[in-house]
Amino acid sequence: MPIIVNLDVMMARRKMSLNELSEKVGITLSNLSILKNGKAKAVRLETLEAICKALDCQPGDILEYKESRQ
Repeated sequence: MPIIVNLDVMMARRKMSLNELSEKVGITLSNLSILKNGKAKAVRLETLEAICKALDCQPGDILEYKESRQ
């Protein structure tokens, strides 16, 4: 998939654990883990907003588009 999720990078920069982010955002640890590992099929804008607020970042810091080479 050409969408890369850099959630782990932003969490490392902010020195925030998955558990801490889960509590701040208000989503389950398992759902946050699915998103972090790039396995999520979709993400609610409401969730993305909460993550950006908790990590003090922009959506583009978390999500990246890379065109696949054929």
